[in-house]
Amino acid sequence: MTHPTPTRDIRPSPIAGRWYPGDPARLAETVDGYLAAAEVPAIPGQIIGLLAPHAGHRYSGPVAGHAFKPVQGMDIDTVALVGPSHHRYQADILTTGHTAYQTPLGEVPVDHAALEMLRKTVPVEPVRWDAEHSLEIELPFLQRVLGEFQLIPLALIDQSLDTAETLGHALANILAGRKALLVASSDLSHFYPQSVANTLDRAMLDAVEAYDPVRVLHLEAQGKGFACGRGAIATVMIAARDLGADTAWVIDYATSGDINHDYDQVVGYAAAVFFRSE
Repeated sequence: MTHPTPTRDIRPSPIAGRWYPGDPARLAETVDGYLAAAEVPAIPGQIIGLLAPHAGHRYSGPVAGHAFKPVQGMDIDTVALVGPSHHRYQADILTTGHTAYQTPLGEVPVDHAALEMLRKTVPVEPVRWDAEHSLEIELPFLQRVLGEFQLIPLALIDQSLDTAETLGHALANILAGRKALLVASSDLSHFYPQSVANTLDRAMLDAVEAYDPVRVLHLEAQGKGFACGRGAIATVMIAARDLGADTAWVIDYATSGDINHDYDQVVGYAAAVFFRSE
């Protein structure tokens, strides 16, 4: 039995030309430059997931280059991209109602078959014409390092442990046996002085490197660490662990102050990999 092809319905970019270059050649050049400048250690195992920042490329691009360089050229056909929603909806988990995302580098098709499987166990609400940047901002990097792939985009409003565990386990079930990559989109602390941000961010990254998704979620409630996409990080860590990951490495960290030299109110950015050690 054949299934009808979904009507072509492309989500236009609300941030191209503002959060990253709108010209295709310029965008490819800048993303490739961030990747080329990134010096990352050899990862001793199979990479299953990543943590990448989601500020404008001018600010977080150098750190994002470190996040995505380890998977450059990998044979991946499905990317599950999880981030926070910066916009309120009457739902806990959002996805797109469009059939593809548009960036200046081309279209990224959405894996609606996988989303339908996911929605059998997890309530996921499709939205259209959204303004969310936390997912789209990663796509040019993914396009440059992977080429063509299908996307499972998920934006979290509810960043609780229950949601992270339910969604993480469900994603692992869907991705098992596929050539898949998990990506958590999250920035770290927001608008603290550099010295305070460094302390808060170190606590969060220590929890990541300890492979402790529960601590990732609890640090904010304790006032000891912050990440705007803490639920996304925990979800990806749980899913990656189900798929065999046993190790997390933080491979880069910086703040907005390192770019604009304003150290009074900074935003933290980190790159990390989740992998099955050899």
